[in-house]
Amino acid sequence: MTDRATFPVEIAGVKRDLRLFEVKPGLKIAILNILGDTELVEVAADELLKKLGDGYEAFVTAESKSIPLAYALSAKSKKPYIVLRKEYKPYMGDALQAETLSITTGKPQKLYLDEKDRALIEGKRVVIVDDVISTGSTLEGMRLLMEQAAAEIKAEAAIFTEGDADQWEKIVSLGHLPVFVE
Repeated sequence: MTDRATFPVEIAGVKRDLRLFEVKPGLKIAILNILGDTELVEVAADELLKKLGDGYEAFVTAESKSIPLAYALSAKSKKPYIVLRKEYKPYMGDALQAETLSITTGKPQKLYLDEKDRALIEGKRVVIVDDVISTGSTLEGMRLLMEQAAAEIKAEAAIFTEGDADQWEKIVSLGHLPVFVE
């Protein structure tokens, strides 16, 4: 295994060293991958729920890295969660769609709201959830789908924000990650 630079983070006493990943020449970001990290997901969900308070009826997230967080928030709050998919499947029926651009893939991606899930959030107050909000592209796609579904966005939450901290003042988060310019 190659020796890579890392950035240390801590949430409620749980520490992790996030590997730095070059997204384009001269620009690196700290990669948070919560898939399989039950300990971190559990404490992050606890801390976010404290900050979110009440007044919402469901959580909405985009596939796939933030699904464990949405599940933990749902299980702890006893409120449902909805996953916006990145690929359309015929069983999804009359799904809504929006396009995003992921910083980690660098390619346009579509998000789909399943017809069944659309009925669950129509007219409801929701919290949009992501693991890290960096460019805001996925967040914007989720916002567009919530508008199309007539859901009210009560809050937007993430474990971390990244990049320009002033841009994310309204995001409920547990910390901010810098970008690393060489």
